[in-house]
Order: sequence, then structure tokens, then C-alpha cells
Amino acid sequence: MLAIKNATLVMPDHYIEDATLLIEEGKILDFGRRITIPQGAEVLDVDGAYVGPGLFDIHTHADGEILFTDDPVKAASTLLDHGVTDVLPALYYSMDADAYVRAIRLIRSAMESGKANNIIGLYMEGPYLNPKYGCNRESNPWKGPVCREDYQKVVDEAGDLARVWCIAPEREGLDEFVEYAKAKNPRAVFSVAHSEATPQDIARFKPYGLRLATHHTNATGTLSRYPECRTACVDEAALYDGDMYTELICDKVGIHVDPFMLRLVRRIKGDERIILIADALVAHGPMPDGELYQGADDINFDFAGEIAGSKMILDGPCRNMMKHTGASICQVFRYASTNPATLLGLSDRGCIKKGNIANLTVVNHRFHVLHTVLHGGIVKQN
Repeated sequence: MLAIKNATLVMPDHYIEDATLLIEEGKILDFGRRITIPQGAEVLDVDGAYVGPGLFDIHTHADGEILFTDDPVKAASTLLDHGVTDVLPALYYSMDADAYVRAIRLIRSAMESGKANNIIGLYMEGPYLNPKYGCNRESNPWKGPVCREDYQKVVDEAGDLARVWCIAPEREGLDEFVEYAKAKNPRAVFSVAHSEATPQDIARFKPYGLRLATHHTNATGTLSRYPECRTACVDEAALYDGDMYTELICDKVGIHVDPFMLRLVRRIKGDERIILIADALVAHGPMPDGELYQGADDINFDFAGEIAGSKMILDGPCRNMMKHTGASICQVFRYASTNPATLLGLSDRGCIKKGNIANLTVVNHRFHVLHTVLHGGIVKQN
């Protein structure tokens, strides 16, 4: 048994101070202010620090230095040191079908090895996105017609590991792909990504489980039916639809999403439909010149000088969200843990509750990670 004492427990909408949390057999046994620690229990005294549910990154390609497709065990371990107890490695549309299959097999092998126990599935950022949007788009091998012979082995290999499938709803002939992917994993969520879809395009795929907007305001188009008039596109549709979750990449300077836009999204979507992501990649392109990018050392750029994801791990976006929007620790734990778990229908994690898996992240008041608990065991301890 593990007992965490002198904790400020982070609940979905409040804190419990001077609390104790008991863990047994990898699950939360009990918690509260008047909990007796059983004799012989291992004790972790956190000295008033915040104990929240483990961070859950549904969308990241790397740990900032190593891609999951190169070394998933190393990347998963680095994320654990930063409090990420659940992660969906993201596989990008720049890979052809054979590369997708190799990457899926490599990550599946890492999961089965027991050395990457925080990997719980895959985020399939492709294959059928809009070729006009996203970094490295010149390397997109999926620009042609949607063809079952092309996608079948990718979908088959991913199987039930594919927790999220990204699509550009405006792609012609996409229905058959979506139906096939949904049949292979009925629990999968679909996300609108790298797209200039109309609200009507998006609505057409909602019955299949389209409930997410990938990296909101990034790699999305602006439609205009009339000269000099802006009409609704992906970002507006995601904001308007109360069921849609919006992913946010929240960097230090506010390049991916302007701080005012972050505050606007919070006001419209509320605390229950925002998901923070790192979307870390490994790219070595030059940072563009100009005052705008000063201090943007947590962003990746491709060799064309365009944004190519981040260098962050999820605790970074949590800190940045607090700074840019005034969100509380309670709120950012919701954005980075509770909401991702809820989106994917995982009721056994994402909040502190009796019987839940004991995945926990301990942070100080600035959201720097002090300890990580995975399945009831301490994997990072300062």
C-alpha cells in the first residue's frame, strides 16, 4: 500500500487540503482529510503540494527530442518524468502505408514489453487530411483518391489501438474509409484536422463519432463564399458545437494560439470541452526572424520556416495556459487529464475517485512536476 499525505488534492471543481490518499493494488482505495494510514504502508509526504490525476496527452509525436516512431520506450519514459501517465503517440500523414504499419508494430511491441506502460493507444493524424495544410505537406503520399487498397492494411494493423482517427471531412470519397475504420474499432473518436471543411461537412460525420477538433486554429482553412466576407469554417464550427472538444497547443509566447484566442476559447467552450496537447515533434528548421518569435524556444519549425509542432511535454502547456488565461491548477488538470479521459470514454482515470487507476501527478504552485505515480507505483520522485 502507498499513502500520500499532506496533500492538496485536485478535484474536478475544488481542492481538498491537508489530505491523505491511499493506494492499494494500483487503484485509489480512499482519500480525504481524516484518513488513517495503515501500519506498514509506504508513505510519500508531499508537504502540501497539489496531487491531481495523471496528465493525459492524446496528441504528441515525441518527447521533444525523440520521436515515438524512433524509440517509443525512451519517449514514454521522458513523458513519465513530466507527469504524463497516459499518452497516445501520434502518427503523421507524411508516412506511407508501409511506414504506418512499421510504426504501429514498433509502438505495439513497446506496449507489450512492459517498458512503456503509459502508452495506451494511438492518435492517427491521417492519412486523409487536406494536403494544403500542415508541416511537411510536400511529403504527403495520400493526396490521391481515397482508396481501400491504400488504407486497408493501415486500419487493420492499427485495430483497436487507434483511439483517434483524424480526417478532413471535405475529402471526396471519405465515407467508406470512416465506415471501415469505425467497424475495426467502434470506440474510436474522429477528429477534424488539417481541414477547410464547412460546418455542414463536419456535421455529416458526427454520427460516426466526430467529436474533436485537432490543434484548434492551427492548420485550418478560412472559407469565403463572397469577396471580402469571412464565413464559418472548421474553427467556428468547433466553437459553435457544444459537443465538440477543442485541442489547444499552448506555447510560452502564444504562437500556436494567440493568448486572446485562448481566452476566447475558454469563454465559449467552458472547462469541459478544452483539451491541452503538446503536439511535440522533432524538426530542425530555422526559427523565422522577427520580434514575434523572440522567446519561442518551445516551438519546432520545419525547413521552410513554418511551425512544425512543439518541443514541449504536457506540463509545459499547463503552465502556459495558467499564464495566458489565468486558469487555475484545478482547471488545467481538467484540460490535461479529465477531459481527454472523458472524450475517450475512459471512466477509470482522469480524476481522483475511489476505484480509479492510481495514475497521479504531483505539482507545485507553478505546475512543475515533483512526483509521478503510475498504476500505484512511484516512477518519479524528487
